[in-house]
Amino acid sequence: MQIKDVLTGIQHLGLPTRDFETSLKFYEGLGFTVKWRAERFPLCFLELGNIMIEMMQRDTANQVWGAWDHITLNVTDIDKAYEAAVEAGYNIVEGEDGPRTLPFFENGVRYFTIEGPNKEKIEFNQIL
Repeated sequence: MQIKDVLTGIQHLGLPTRDFETSLKFYEGLGFTVKWRAERFPLCFLELGNIMIEMMQRDTANQVWGAWDHITLNVTDIDKAYEAAVEAGYNIVEGEDGPRTLPFFENGVRYFTIEGPNKEKIEFNQIL
């Protein structure tokens, strides 16, 4: 099996920001709405049509062109995607011991992240 067998498309882009509230107002001004927001720390998912952005506060955010943190690909079966990534020899940089779980959205998400040849981060994510 290959990852492409469970891949359905881009799920979201990860955007670090040094000023969460200013960035939130900017994207809301473009028409994005908050789909989900963390209660205890500055992180949210913004949605406009079929575009989703995960925005998170990071004091170390690079404020330069091209400073997106990661691209996330949606998968139908995170365990199969993980097995395929290990079998293909990809460098897993988050979730080295298996997919991780976060309490995002109604039922949470499971994900892992690999590193691309240009140090880009590609996250594979399944919304539960």
